[in-house]
Amino acid sequence: MLAFMNTQNKTYQLLGGRLDMLSADRGYRAAIDPVLLAASIPAKKGQSVLDVGCGTGAAALCLVTRLQEIQVTGIDIKEPLIKLANKIVALNGLANRAKFFAHDLLMYSKLLTFDHIMANPPHHKKGSGNPSPDFFKAAANVEGKAVLEDWVSFCFEKVVKGGTVTFVHRYDRMNELINLMQREGAVNVFPLWPKTQGTGAKRVLVQAIKGTLCKTKIQNGMVLHTCKGDYTSAAHAILRDVKELKI
Repeated sequence: MLAFMNTQNKTYQLLGGRLDMLSADRGYRAAIDPVLLAASIPAKKGQSVLDVGCGTGAAALCLVTRLQEIQVTGIDIKEPLIKLANKIVALNGLANRAKFFAHDLLMYSKLLTFDHIMANPPHHKKGSGNPSPDFFKAAANVEGKAVLEDWVSFCFEKVVKGGTVTFVHRYDRMNELINLMQREGAVNVFPLWPKTQGTGAKRVLVQAIKGTLCKTKIQNGMVLHTCKGDYTSAAHAILRDVKELKI
């Protein structure tokens, strides 16, 4: 998650230098969560994707960097981040394939439906922890008026039947997310292990296909780091070589 932008947005790169990004407040940069999220979207030529809670657009822009014949729209409640996202679009010459808009998912939406939807919502429950006094930082990390159920409902409302909804979230909220998503379709769960498969996961990808009826599948997932702290070859292929992550 990212915070409020400042007047000195420094440039940094994602996807092995293929995508230029701009840092937000106090140098905050996109972590690997949106990169992994974008890699897991099975979009095809000519399809449309919506990035809900897009922040400065890292996931959406990683996706159109990997798949050059799709259209991506991003929405976020925080207008300053949307302004920065559109600035990044211009920086990368992607205005014909990526658009970002300020929008509250709890408000009436004129958005059309999309072939795929992805989301990286605030990971902490409303009222939990000690949120930052900075409104933008708090909104990025702790649920506001829109709780996880609202995010899931919005995504399934806006995706076509047979389309995918994919979330990256905290591993310890996996069951909550599965219970919400399996009401709408078949769910695949893909844990992201820090160093050893089966232990210590902090993040998980949960993807559902709207309108399908199957049992929830828990995949083996992927180990992100070697024992030395470097990225594994599988993680490197996604984060640097722009490979697809098949769930």
